Parts: sequence; C-alpha cells; structure tokens
Amino acid sequence: MSRPLLFLDVDGPLNPYAAKPTRRPDGYTTVRVPRDSGDSQDRQELSLSRGPLRVWLNPAHGQALLKLGYELCWATTWMADANRWIGPVIGLPELPFVDFGDRLFQERPDGVHWKTASLVEYANSRSFAWVDDEQSDSDQAYVTAHHRAPGLLHHVNPRIGLREDDFRTLADFARSLGTSRVASG
Repeated sequence: MSRPLLFLDVDGPLNPYAAKPTRRPDGYTTVRVPRDSGDSQDRQELSLSRGPLRVWLNPAHGQALLKLGYELCWATTWMADANRWIGPVIGLPELPFVDFGDRLFQERPDGVHWKTASLVEYANSRSFAWVDDEQSDSDQAYVTAHHRAPGLLHHVNPRIGLREDDFRTLADFARSLGTSRVASG
C-alpha cells in the first residue's frame, strides 16, 4: 500500500507569518529571503518592509513531518523555491511540488480555493492530507465530490503554525488509512 500524500503549505503552517511581528515564536529561527529570489509575488504581501522577507521556521518540524508516514509534497506559492529556502532549514530533503501554473492565485466563482483542484488532480485518487491556513467548507465539499479516496483538509492557524495537536491529527489520519509506517508520539 502506498503512503498517503501530505500537501504542505509554507506560509501559515510552517511560517507563522501572522504572529506578532516583533516576537519570534519559541523554537523558531529567522530566515531572510531576498525578494528577488524566484517567484516572490505572494511573499511580498507577507511583509511591510522593502527589504528581505522575514520567514520564521522551526527546525524540529522537518523530522516531525518525516515521521508521520506520508509522502511529503509542497503545496505552496513557493513551489520549487521551498526546496531552496524552506526544506534545508527544517531538515527536509528535496520534495516534489505542485506546479499551480495558470491556476496560481486564480479566484473561482464557487469559493473553492485556487489550490484545491490542482491538489485533487495531483493526488490522482490517492489518499492525502493538506495543511494550510486558507481552506474552507467549499474546499472540503469539492474534495468530497471530486476525489475518490480519503482527504483530510487540516486548517492551521497562521498566528501559531504547526503544533503538537496538528501532528497528532495528521498521524491519526494516516493510521486510520492503515499506513503501517506511522511513528507514534
């Protein structure tokens, strides 16, 4: 049995960008990403300054994610840049990423997030979990209607990022699928 996919958003789950800007969360490190590196259109909205983008990352998250029993995949506007700026800081190997192409930031009239259809297509009837800070009931309804395997849409508060409860929820979902490689606790 193949492992389920875990689609990872960066800004919100891994980078708690909505936290108090004057106080880095405990356990996090600060990374400065030059604004001219790769596709910085969305990242410009995360900081009011004109200098490098401040990103907070928790180096412990990489190992915690790897222990969950999923096949990890970036599902972020960072796309390939996540392998350059995010993965190495949190201890992840190079990961595949969803290339959103023309759907990047394209609003839909039905309220479904612009990432959702691409993730369902990428999963190709494979079970998945998706951590993000922008999902809604419309996204869950879309996944239920268009995806033939279980799909967990797990909202993460962008003020606090991934926490122990989030990792527990992800591990429980993987276990519910019969994924035998899930590490406990």
